[in-house]
Amino acid sequence: MKNGSELKDRLVEQALSEGFVSCRVCRPWDVPEVPRRLAAFVASGFHGQMGWMAERMHWRGDPAALWPEARSVVMLAESYTPEHDPLEVLDYPDRAAISVYAQNKDYHDLVKKRLKRLARWLIAEAGGEVKVFVDTAPVPEKALGHAAGLGWQGKHTNLVSRDWGNWAFLGSVFTTLDLPADMAEVDHCGSCRACLDVCPTDAFPAPYQLDARRCISYLTIEHKGPVDEELRGKLGNRIYGCDDCLAACPWNKFAVKASDMRYAAREDLIAPRLSELAVLDDAGFRAKFSGSPIKRIGRDRFVRNVLYAIGNSGKRGLLPVAQGLTEDGDPAVADAARWAVEQLE
Repeated sequence: MKNGSELKDRLVEQALSEGFVSCRVCRPWDVPEVPRRLAAFVASGFHGQMGWMAERMHWRGDPAALWPEARSVVMLAESYTPEHDPLEVLDYPDRAAISVYAQNKDYHDLVKKRLKRLARWLIAEAGGEVKVFVDTAPVPEKALGHAAGLGWQGKHTNLVSRDWGNWAFLGSVFTTLDLPADMAEVDHCGSCRACLDVCPTDAFPAPYQLDARRCISYLTIEHKGPVDEELRGKLGNRIYGCDDCLAACPWNKFAVKASDMRYAAREDLIAPRLSELAVLDDAGFRAKFSGSPIKRIGRDRFVRNVLYAIGNSGKRGLLPVAQGLTEDGDPAVADAARWAVEQLE
């Protein structure tokens, strides 16, 4: 193998040329605090319906157990900074607010292809074995990113960097190569509470703690069935994910422009009309969101979310749309439609 430091310098250079905004290295065992934090999260019930978090706690809590042969973890960050104000749409209640990351192509596909190219380069240069992960395996990416020095886990639990803010996807390359490790980043949140105070549903019981059961991203994407009525009104017009805590972070003044144009928002997804989204049938939904992460939740959950937004809109002109779905074949959609009618009447 080439000199470790030289190889790592070239690896970082290659990663940046691929479009990643940062590349750092840690060891799989550099996150000893994760098992305790994960166990506390699950024991508190904060994971909600995400049973897979409890089922895979051993792997998710110990990256070294995921692949015992791995000696290094290359952590990558890829910017998806929006070119528009992601919170402006909240002032237009007849329009839908869709999380920035979902306004175009599915990042899983884009990041994984970039990771694979980087991993192939690494093998060609130094041999060894590699495995790449991006948000679809039990890997504690945020904790590893913190340990590698990409950034630190902020009070909203997302990774924050002084160099690129918090608009970034994380990916990892596990390798059997023994690469020089970087220093972990220190916390720079200070006394700031911007991300905590902006949350519409008070999803943070304390700084650095998230109760997913109250998080709008969880409620609109992961939660199956009807959402508790106490929370429906707080969703506003957010129909897929929520960017409030990310957008509030003052470190975004250093945000880096996205290098891949496929992250740029589709014009029809920046502020689409609720009336047009509510009437999508399964085929129409699949066609509109082909290649989008939104497709994963399916038409029923998506329309359920749209109906909550219609109920929150105060726009009586949307009443016929909601009335037309009160007998929908999906119970959660029909329930959401009836609730929306009640709110508008």
